[in-house]
Amino acid sequence: MSEIKRVDIVVIGGGPAGMAAAIEARKQGIENILILERETRLGGILNQCIHDGFGIEIFKEALTGPEYMRRYIDQIEELNITFLCDCMVLDITGEKVITAATPQGLQLFKAEAIILAMGCRERTRGAIKIPGTRPAGIYTAGTAQHFINLKDLRVGSRVVILGSGDIGMIMARRLTLEGAKVEAVVEILPYSSGLPRNIVQCLEDYDIPLLLSHTVTDIQGHDRIKAVDISKVDASFRPIEGTAKTIKCDTLLLSVGLIPENELSKSASVELDPRTKGAIVDQDLQTTVPGIFACGNVLHVHDVVDWATLEAEHAGRSAAQYLSGLSPQSLDVSSDVTAPPPPPSPSSQITVQPGNGIHYVVPQRVSFNESSDLTLSFRVKEPGRDVTIRIIASNKSDPESPQEVMEKTFKRVNPAEMIRITIPEKKLEIASNSSSLTVEVMDKQEGSQV
Repeated sequence: MSEIKRVDIVVIGGGPAGMAAAIEARKQGIENILILERETRLGGILNQCIHDGFGIEIFKEALTGPEYMRRYIDQIEELNITFLCDCMVLDITGEKVITAATPQGLQLFKAEAIILAMGCRERTRGAIKIPGTRPAGIYTAGTAQHFINLKDLRVGSRVVILGSGDIGMIMARRLTLEGAKVEAVVEILPYSSGLPRNIVQCLEDYDIPLLLSHTVTDIQGHDRIKAVDISKVDASFRPIEGTAKTIKCDTLLLSVGLIPENELSKSASVELDPRTKGAIVDQDLQTTVPGIFACGNVLHVHDVVDWATLEAEHAGRSAAQYLSGLSPQSLDVSSDVTAPPPPPSPSSQITVQPGNGIHYVVPQRVSFNESSDLTLSFRVKEPGRDVTIRIIASNKSDPESPQEVMEKTFKRVNPAEMIRITIPEKKLEIASNSSSLTVEVMDKQEGSQV
């Protein structure tokens, strides 16, 4: 094992979030930055996403995944940011010592700050416990995408897709273009779990059936999958007796959710949110371990890469500000102050929590030691139209009389689409003496909680 190498900021993950965070930290004046990436090249999942739709928010044009990725790799190279590929991080301690398996052997890095950007992984058949045999021909949608787009291997000719997440619908179109027959996309929820544009562009445009409130209840086949049984489900997602029907197929793709890759976060004693499965962070995206920040899909799963990128830039700025020893609102990279500021005490932080109709909110904690706007990212629990998102503050002295901080009306909300609301500094003054902020969905017409 080599001696410990000291680095100002180590970014773990070289996907779009990791690259954006490193670039922003470099622009803030931090010279000694290292990106650790387990794959053979930078770019993360974007390497296999050859469809367009990336970059609309940031670049104002629709790019493919590799095109979007290339713009950030070019900046990494122009700014001379060091990166190490084929590098598997094995452990992170709370003291920010990183153990990694590299092509040069086992190496140790001591970071002053760490940015977690490891992305997420797909849920598998074992996670959802589909009964039946264990034949060949069952893949996660991302694995099938990797085979087709990077290996030029078609996974099957008659396909059923379980789950209407974005990657599942995109793969329905991709397989159709490769000559396969997609028999159906099966979704257990009464609505699609992907973006509306993908329902139109990937399913309706190709006459691919979307079966809502259905699930796979059995898998048939020995060496290779031969068919699946699907059934309608009730409001509790239990199969309804007598509704089963068989669909012949040679391939089953699973698009049944993503899980943030937080095994390393756990080893560093970072506290996780049971709703997002990602780290609990403050408004600077700093985790419960001082000097460790999180962004992108390892923090919470994003539906648009542009939002993950913007969030990562925020993490990069925050990490640079942490190293400067100054508050986030008064960064001066030329300052001689090098001691990191102490983390806010729990008593000075306000909890941000999901209320009625809200699945999760990020960040989960905020402090008002400095004045600034506050951006909240969250998802609703179910689709709705003409609804109002309300943010209320619970006063420490009078918790039974919450005060409204702000509200915003939306024509349409959907669990598949992350919502971002920025609370102006002036409105936050209402919450400065509060114990918690709650985000909730209200029905606009009746004024009642959903």
